[in-house]
Amino acid sequence: MNAPITMKPLSHLPDGRMVDAYTLTNVHGVSVRILTYGGAIQSIRAPDRDGELDDIVLGYDHLERYLESPRYFGCLVGRYAGRIAGGQFSIDGRDYDLDRNEGANCLHGGGVGFDKTVWAAKAQETRVGAKLTLNHVSPDGDMGFPGELSVQAVYELTRGNELRLDISATTTAPTVVNLTNHTYWNLGGLNSRHVRDHELQILADGVLVTDGSLLPTGEVLPVAGTDLDYRQPRTLTADLDHTFVLTEKKRGALAPAARLTHAGSGRSLQIDTTEPCLTAYTGWGGLALETQHAPDAPNHANFLPALLRPGVVLKTTTVFKLG
Repeated sequence: MNAPITMKPLSHLPDGRMVDAYTLTNVHGVSVRILTYGGAIQSIRAPDRDGELDDIVLGYDHLERYLESPRYFGCLVGRYAGRIAGGQFSIDGRDYDLDRNEGANCLHGGGVGFDKTVWAAKAQETRVGAKLTLNHVSPDGDMGFPGELSVQAVYELTRGNELRLDISATTTAPTVVNLTNHTYWNLGGLNSRHVRDHELQILADGVLVTDGSLLPTGEVLPVAGTDLDYRQPRTLTADLDHTFVLTEKKRGALAPAARLTHAGSGRSLQIDTTEPCLTAYTGWGGLALETQHAPDAPNHANFLPALLRPGVVLKTTTVFKLG
């Protein structure tokens, strides 16, 4: 039986910082490999219906590829997941200008976001499995965001084949925060080159309307009668790049948000979350299912606010259940 937790120094960054790789393994042989660089899930090995293990997420074999790539494979995204229009927002009448790393907009927290951070790590066995706790302090003014933001992300792999991600954050000044994990899934395994043979269900009644720059207009379109109605499981027949608004009654409590299945391997993935939205994005042979608040929420009064004030602890939980 493999040890529940192993750690391996991976490589040095150009500035000399060491990046480590932690592997969490449960009694069924399911394993999750996480890098301290970006808090990225590099691999998840899970069994098919015959018990054969294979990697079901997209990741790079070498650290250098993570440094070069803009694809956000498996990483923690922040300070703000998604786009902020014009790289600007206001809090209490004060305007803030952010790093603009996608044309005029700020994407995923700016050019040096949490995906490019080396997180402090601590691993430990738990009553139900093994967990890795990652910590990072983002200084006041980082990429233009106000307040010193202290963030903790805890990955826990359980004996029940669940990967739980608990994220918390506090700030020293009013700020906006939207944190998520950006893993691309392909339940067919390493030899599968697309996800068109997957069946997807998203428990959402609405989807955000976007403009030509993929920025929300503020309108929420009901999915009923559209090609984006995934309330009942159906095969992925087209590429996705949409943010779905999860069913109203599920907001604030941990509840099912999506389910992905692959008939060829017999594998399945259920996602439960406390977050109000789920962004589904197909690319590079995988499907990203990001639980989060709405992109550009600071600039839309009708969206659930992503505002965090001093004295308040932001908490979010997402559970990935492997079947």
